[in-house]
Amino acid sequence: MSEGSRGSPLAFGQVVIGPPGSGKTTYCQAMSAFLGQLGRSVAVVNLDPANEALPGPCALDIAELVTLPDVMDSLGLGPNGGLIYCMEYLEANADWLRDRLQALRGHYVLFDCPGQVELYTHHGALKNVFAQLAKWNFRLAAVHLVDSHYCTDPGKFISVLCTSLSTMLHVELPHVNVLSKMDLIEQYGKLAFNLDYYTEVLDLSYLVDHLASDPFFRNFRRLNEKLVEVIEDYSLVSFVPLNVQDKLSMKQVMQAVDKANGYSFGDQEHRSLEALMSAAVGADFHFSSTLAVQEKYVQSQDKAVEEEVMDL
Repeated sequence: MSEGSRGSPLAFGQVVIGPPGSGKTTYCQAMSAFLGQLGRSVAVVNLDPANEALPGPCALDIAELVTLPDVMDSLGLGPNGGLIYCMEYLEANADWLRDRLQALRGHYVLFDCPGQVELYTHHGALKNVFAQLAKWNFRLAAVHLVDSHYCTDPGKFISVLCTSLSTMLHVELPHVNVLSKMDLIEQYGKLAFNLDYYTEVLDLSYLVDHLASDPFFRNFRRLNEKLVEVIEDYSLVSFVPLNVQDKLSMKQVMQAVDKANGYSFGDQEHRSLEALMSAAVGADFHFSSTLAVQEKYVQSQDKAVEEEVMDL
């Protein structure tokens, strides 16, 4: 096993972040099972003090150190303030985390993180914890989950793009943005553009024009144009579509993350031609994966239309 700069063996993993309800815990359990089938030794670490009912096995739980209900009861804080306090407490007790993680050396680690957006856009506690993990020779990528139903609302999608960009700049880790729950997207309405428009974040001026057709958003056209300019000037945000029930979709996310944290370039697994190609072609690979998801989405839309016609 490769040795890090401080003599500790390198460890690879993911910090799974995103707003509440985006599917972080479900993703961790699904990815853990998927990687386990590939022969990796995987450990899930719960860093969410509000996550009391874990759906699957967890190698390390922050509840051993602090829980949100205890903080709220003892300090009289609300959920948001209590969660920030918990993360600051974890930062102050980083030695506890380091000691517990020693037992997980040799494992690929999935860190299931809290869902409070402020922790990833401007508060420093969790960012500092990630920096400590890097010093302990953890090579991590941030997997930022966003519910795919935001694609059906152009205004919300622009907001998601701004949040994703802010998170990428603040967290300072290799980043993979993921559109989760792709199997449910058709329940929220028809997309204004093809799916690849949203995953590759193509010319956003079309999105602004689409918003301008709404009388409410027409008054904010100038604001939306400026927000879009900021997103396009950085040119950092793109998405990988995900359906945790689809193994091909899970594989595509895994390959994107392995490229981001450097796992695919290590000697932990025999690197096949397919793995090398997925790392080399980059966006083109993701574009082809998006086409597969788009095909399923279009088929589901066509089926829904046929059923409506038959009902008539």
